[in-house]
Amino acid sequence: MTGGAGFLGSHLCEQLLSRGTEVVCLDNLITGSRRNVEECARNPLFRLVECDVTRPLSVAGEVDLVLHLASPASPKDYQRLPIETMLVGGQGCLHALELAADKGARFVLASTSEVYGDPLEHPQRESYWGNVNPVGPRAVYDEAKRYAEALTCAYRRERGTRTGIARIFNSYGPRMHPDDGRMVPTFVCEALRAEPLTVAGSGEQTRSVCYVSDTVRGLLALADSESEGPVNIGNPHEHSVRQLAEMIRELVGSDSPIDSTVGAVDDPQRRCPDITVAGEQLGWQPEIGLREGLLRTIHWFAGQLGADTASDRVRLPTAGS
Repeated sequence: MTGGAGFLGSHLCEQLLSRGTEVVCLDNLITGSRRNVEECARNPLFRLVECDVTRPLSVAGEVDLVLHLASPASPKDYQRLPIETMLVGGQGCLHALELAADKGARFVLASTSEVYGDPLEHPQRESYWGNVNPVGPRAVYDEAKRYAEALTCAYRRERGTRTGIARIFNSYGPRMHPDDGRMVPTFVCEALRAEPLTVAGSGEQTRSVCYVSDTVRGLLALADSESEGPVNIGNPHEHSVRQLAEMIRELVGSDSPIDSTVGAVDDPQRRCPDITVAGEQLGWQPEIGLREGLLRTIHWFAGQLGADTASDRVRLPTAGS
């Protein structure tokens, strides 16, 4: 698995290990962390290899599955690392595909809903081609993933590689970086610190957020299938950004105000998946409700931040409430 020490990758490693699967995690730790895979490292079936996947890959022995997750994923990271983002979507994907082709393995690409850009179709189906600005500040991530999808399809058509493409919508949960700029960790940490919750733009733009365990189940369902994809993996329940900020503030028990900041360039105004294909081909749909998922995330971040960083005004509910 490339990018296995990242947010999604580390959860995926854990689930594969729980099946008794041997996992080789390839990561340069540019946005991932050894801390994310500390528990995995205690399992003799797990091996972390610190390497750059934009260089040719070599893995000894048989390989049944190659999962390509390596990429900066938050706008803060991919705008800080634009060239690295393009290279891992291009050369990194190429080398992961070469490894799969050489080993006769199934290949799964972790693509993104960002391939739809600021969509003119709602909800977004896999047949929609997207509305992407190829030269805007988000382009390095969007176009890297679009290129990776095209390359993956080329390997299937020309080399017969057994490939699958997952288009992952906003996922959240434990192990997200508190300062990576993405919506859920930003709101949670601001509320826990009794700081104003900063909503970009009007806050009326919508998102659908999927708890990490559901996203991982979807990726594994795709890996276990022969579906070519692309397949949307996300939660079809849509909420405005302001609604999500208000819900997080309520669950934390914070009195923090909600402030507006300047909206991001090319920020999608509506984002919600049609998951019909995932249901029909993979038998998958999300199981964790929004309040439950947010509570799990809030409790994890509260533990990470420590009691001394949370305001006395914060009144966290119990995890089962």
